[in-house]
Amino acid sequence: MYMRTTVSFLIGVVLGATAILLYLGETQQLAIAATAHHAGPNVGPTLSRTGPTESGSHVIIPVDGVTANRLKSNFYEARGGFRVHHAIDILAPRSTPVLAAVDGTIRKLFVSRAGGITIYEFDRAEQKVYYYAHLERYASTLHEGMSVAQGDVIGYVGTTGNAPPNTPHLHFAISILTPSKEWWKGEPIDPYPLLTTPTRASMLP
Repeated sequence: MYMRTTVSFLIGVVLGATAILLYLGETQQLAIAATAHHAGPNVGPTLSRTGPTESGSHVIIPVDGVTANRLKSNFYEARGGFRVHHAIDILAPRSTPVLAAVDGTIRKLFVSRAGGITIYEFDRAEQKVYYYAHLERYASTLHEGMSVAQGDVIGYVGTTGNAPPNTPHLHFAISILTPSKEWWKGEPIDPYPLLTTPTRASMLP
């Protein structure tokens, strides 16, 4: 009688523990599903496909098809006497689509002797300005004040301005805006670490 009671007790303990584990597993799966639902259908188990910025957002490589291993850091290179580059040059075939690096607003479309056909984009918080230069042309619908999403085509790689005619590339720069928010002013920061820092996103298929 004692053995039968002990066996029944142990069976009850095992069944109870199994039920608890199954419940916890289902709860975890429901929590993950709820998170994915609120984040949107295109959000995977990671934060971004490129390096995180100091604010927790992320910046994508703004030239279609270019991967991080093809980038070269040239932020501190001297250009034209005492001028420092303060940007990254991203080489790509002429007419390759140029993408919005972040969600933001097209603040200024400008043509200059040095930069050629250029775009100045403010991020949503108006903390940074993103500068795209030497474009071949703008995207057909692009205009000042336009809201753009990260990854939208905003222009095409070219050699306008002082770029070598046989070296199409995107001159890409990031600056921290001043309190007055002028598109032509800011403190330059090196884009290279932001575009190449590996994250969990590199595990995506």
